Amino acid sequence: MDTAGVEAVWRIESARIVAALTRFTGDFGLAEDAAQEAVAEALVSWPRSAPANPAGWLTATARRRAIDAIRRRAALEDRYALLAADLATGAATGRALDEDVDPDRIDDDVLALMFISCHPVLSREGRVALTLRVVGGLSSEEIARAFLVSVPTVQARITRAKKTIAAAGVPFELPPPAERRERLGGVLSVLYVIFTEGSTATSGDRLLRPGVAYEAIRLVRTLAALQPDEPEVHGLLALCELTAARFPARTAPDGSPILLEDQDRRLWDVSAIRRGLTALARASARGLGPYGLQAAIAAAHASALSVEATDWDRIVVLYEALGRIAPSPVVELNRAVAVAMASGPAPALAIVDELVATDRLAGSHLVPTVRGELLTRLGRRPEARAELELAARLCTNHQERSVLLRKAAALG
Repeated sequence: MDTAGVEAVWRIESARIVAALTRFTGDFGLAEDAAQEAVAEALVSWPRSAPANPAGWLTATARRRAIDAIRRRAALEDRYALLAADLATGAATGRALDEDVDPDRIDDDVLALMFISCHPVLSREGRVALTLRVVGGLSSEEIARAFLVSVPTVQARITRAKKTIAAAGVPFELPPPAERRERLGGVLSVLYVIFTEGSTATSGDRLLRPGVAYEAIRLVRTLAALQPDEPEVHGLLALCELTAARFPARTAPDGSPILLEDQDRRLWDVSAIRRGLTALARASARGLGPYGLQAAIAAAHASALSVEATDWDRIVVLYEALGRIAPSPVVELNRAVAVAMASGPAPALAIVDELVATDRLAGSHLVPTVRGELLTRLGRRPEARAELELAARLCTNHQERSVLLRKAAALG
């Protein structure tokens, strides 16, 4: 098995392996380090002789590495003895170590790992990095590329996160149901941040980072399987699926953005739309929350044959509902875009000007982008060009900036 094969196995199985090791050792950092050592050993040994059960091999090897580390810790001799006895029992009874890993099983160990990596004691940056590393199985290099930071920065965030968890004495266990629901929002927000960065990169020379987005979708699917009765989990899954369905039509072969009105909707992923609508139906059963409402907006786009045929009045109503339960300036800005499509640019401009007056999105390229579009539609070309040029100066994504500059230049 080559390096790509090892990486594929790790990406799929890492969460279960780290979770199982954490449960056995009671030490989150040790479990993650031991698992990484097992992967390093696999990179050397698997090309010569690949195991029949790769996940089981990684688990057994990582467990032995954990025991070696515990042996070196005099204060943890008792725990080492328990782990060694567990290994001996398995060998004596003929039970294979890799029986603990069922590739088709998703159990509460993975859910516990999600809650640990998204624990409220961590900073947002630490939660994202740790989630991608230990639940998503991404390397520090992959995370650094995704978020345009250095590898040492990512490694430092992960190290700090693990130390913070250890210092806080966070146990490897599912929180009680009441606390679990209380902390679920934090888990969802981290997964949402990861998906959002993949679907529209905040900076760099690519509009989309599909690998990051699809990794977020995989994690949300896992969470939905583990928490089937939580409507907002299905709401986030629906939002991700419906948004990702448009990926094939959002960029040209050279990576340049294709605006919604110019997209070939025949390229939209019908299977992803179907999955998204199914998840939205499950979320709707108990009333839509913030993620469910955003998914409903995405569904309105996905079900329309064109921009003109889109039910913009419904989208306005959905944004109004979203603004009541999860108010934010970004929601207001998106509502303005929908109002412009439903009722014309003048009432939409009033909404945007209110955002400008209150300085609620200072420094963001989004406000001058929308304001420039509205002014263009109103025929106020010099003002529109100034706004679009300002948006281009503020925008840190090269592809988006090029679109803004082209629009500004077209206004003369």
